[in-house]
Amino acid sequence: MSNHPSLPPATEIPVSQHDEIVRKLLASYQNFGGLNHSESLNLPSKHAVGEICESLLQLLFPGFHDNDVIREGSIADLTSKRLAELVVRLEDQIRKSVRIGDPQRPTGRTKPIIQKFCKALHIVREVLRTDIEAAYKNDPSARSHEEIILSYPFIEAISIQRLAHRLYRAGAPMIPRMMTEWAHSRTGIDIHPGASIGAHFFIDHGTGVVIGETCNIGNHCKIYHGVTLGARSFIKDDAGSVIKGLKRHPNLGDNVTIYPNSTILGGETIIGSNSTIGANVFLMHSIPPDSLVIYEEKNLSIRSKIHREHADLSWSI
Repeated sequence: MSNHPSLPPATEIPVSQHDEIVRKLLASYQNFGGLNHSESLNLPSKHAVGEICESLLQLLFPGFHDNDVIREGSIADLTSKRLAELVVRLEDQIRKSVRIGDPQRPTGRTKPIIQKFCKALHIVREVLRTDIEAAYKNDPSARSHEEIILSYPFIEAISIQRLAHRLYRAGAPMIPRMMTEWAHSRTGIDIHPGASIGAHFFIDHGTGVVIGETCNIGNHCKIYHGVTLGARSFIKDDAGSVIKGLKRHPNLGDNVTIYPNSTILGGETIIGSNSTIGANVFLMHSIPPDSLVIYEEKNLSIRSKIHREHADLSWSI
C-alpha cells in the first residue's frame, strides 16, 4: 500500500462548457490578435532568445557557464564552434524581428546587424572586465573575481545589457529588449538596452534597480538596490498619444554613487560628476558636480524597551 496521499481527482469541464470556452478564445484571437501561426508572421521566440543569452554568457566567460571543465588546448575549437552556432540562431531571431510589419519583404538588414554585433564581442568582454574590477574594489565581501562572475547577479544583468545595447545600436528590433527582460527575470535588475553605461560600473545587491532607455551613465558609477533612473513625464501629441524617442531619463557624470531606494527622474536631469545621492532621495532636477544629496533625519526617537524606575533611557535624534 502506498504511503503517499492520494491526489484529488482532476477537475473535469463539461463538454458544453469546454466548447464554449474554446469558442470564446477563438473569437478573442480573431478580434484582438496575439496569434502566431505558419500562415502569418513568424515572431521571435522567447525561449530561443533565452538560449542565445546563455550561449553569449558562455562566450564571454568560458568555463563559468559550463557543466564541465574546458580542457587545455580545446578553447580555440570550442570558441569557433560556439560562435558559428550562435550566429545561426541569432540570425534566425533577428530576421524574424526585422520582418515584423511586412513578413514577405526581405530587408537586407539582418546580415549587417549580425556582423557588427559579433565584431564587438571582444570589446564588450574588455568593458565587463572593468565592471568585475569595480565590484571587487567596492565590495568588501568580494573574495575573488571568480566569485563575482559566478554569484553576483549584476554581472549577468550588465553582461546581457552591454550585448543587447550593441544590437540596439546596430538596429535590431525587439531582440535587445527580449534579452534584457530575460536578464531582468533572472536577476531583478531592469536595464533597458538603450541605456548607455560607461566602464567600471557596479550595482551592489541590485534587486529592484531600474535604468531607463535614454539614460547616459558615466565611468566609475556605483548604484545600490532599489534605485530608479526613470522618466518624469511623457510628452503627448495633439491626439493625446505619447511621443516616442524623446530624452526621458537622467544622465550621471563620472564617479557618481547612488544609495538604496533613491529615485532620479527626468530627461533634463543631470547628476554632476563626483556626486553622492543618499538613500531614499527623490530628485527631479540637476545637481552640480561634487554634490552630496541627503534627507536629514528629523524627530527620530529611540527609546528603551526596559522600564526602570528613576532612569531616563530615551534619546532623540
